[in-house]
Amino acid sequence: MSAPKKVVLAYSGGLDTSIILKWLQTEYGCEVVTFTADLGQGEELDPARRKAELLGIKPENIFIEDIREEFVRDFVFPMFRANAVYEGLYLLGTSIARPLISKRLVEIAEETGADAVAHGATGKGNDQVRFELAAYALNPDIKVIAPWREWDLTSRTKLIDFAEKNQIPIATDKRGEAPFSVDANLLHTSSEGKVLEDPAVDAPDYVYQRTVNPEDAPNEPEFIEIGFEKGDAVSINGEALSPATLLTKLNELGGKHGIGRLDLVEGRFVGMKSRGIYETPGGTILLEAHRGIEQITLDRGAAHLKDELMPRYAELVYNGFWYSPEREMLQAAIDHSQHHVTGTVRLKLYKGSARTVGRWSEHSLYSEAHVTFEDDAGAYDQKDAAGFIQLNALRLKLLAARERRLKG
Repeated sequence: MSAPKKVVLAYSGGLDTSIILKWLQTEYGCEVVTFTADLGQGEELDPARRKAELLGIKPENIFIEDIREEFVRDFVFPMFRANAVYEGLYLLGTSIARPLISKRLVEIAEETGADAVAHGATGKGNDQVRFELAAYALNPDIKVIAPWREWDLTSRTKLIDFAEKNQIPIATDKRGEAPFSVDANLLHTSSEGKVLEDPAVDAPDYVYQRTVNPEDAPNEPEFIEIGFEKGDAVSINGEALSPATLLTKLNELGGKHGIGRLDLVEGRFVGMKSRGIYETPGGTILLEAHRGIEQITLDRGAAHLKDELMPRYAELVYNGFWYSPEREMLQAAIDHSQHHVTGTVRLKLYKGSARTVGRWSEHSLYSEAHVTFEDDAGAYDQKDAAGFIQLNALRLKLLAARERRLKG
């Protein structure tokens, strides 16, 4: 790969990406553009601007953007229409943020005339795959630089030495080994590494950042109502909210009640298993609510097909194939299924759990006249079930008769 002339770097303002910024300048002698995304990680972004300026980045080459609404509306909500869960448990909080970051990196490269993008993902993880597959899907000619796969800064000591030699400010708490690494956005927090690497050892309480311990959550349950339109949540307790505002509110409610904690050993796309501690308070409530409204508005055949498609969809998101034709095909089918997924769900939030306790909709397929134990006034003729059972039993009878005949 020829040396890049201008690189757009996914920049957090932290020590690692600041070292990458300086390394790009010294290794390639190239101009660097920084992109810092507000995805709801809960951190001030002005320090990232000041750090970039301190490292010699021109003001016009510093991009700091609030993309929370786009994140929830165009990435989180479509994924939740699918009820996507990876390996039965993980709500894909890190995975779903990467295609949006890559999208903006590529767009900013186009706007600024840059010929490359760069990220700070390591060579052991999934994120390198997600960033790069997305970038290539959006611009097949873009160069992607992954410093962790190129440089010789293979230890914390070497990173600190490089920072000191290049006058990169180092926070006091960064001189030692961090107890674990954190990735956060509006959907979740992800913690892994160091004190969490032994899957046999309980995660320390200080790892959790967004949720109270369920044992310490309020002793009284809280009931909320979430309104849906065509599969997307649009209101809480009757108040219409934007996508990002709604998820923020659900995070507050879930965190207060200790909802959404997950200790998971997952199979990474690159082959190894890793242990992560995830907190997805709002997403856990949202998934329960979405399934609740689907229970009365989605036909059985469509619902069961969705559940068959879901693991494949979740795997595509996890592995970084958001912009693949197969994910888009699945999305089209899923979105079609949501045309009547409109109504309201009532949930009980209590000590780590979010449970559906009521649901209603003008689009409901639920017929009390058909399921009642009382007189159904002719809505359902129970005699019809006899023929239904006989037809479905025919092949089973033939199989059983053959077995009996061969044994005899």
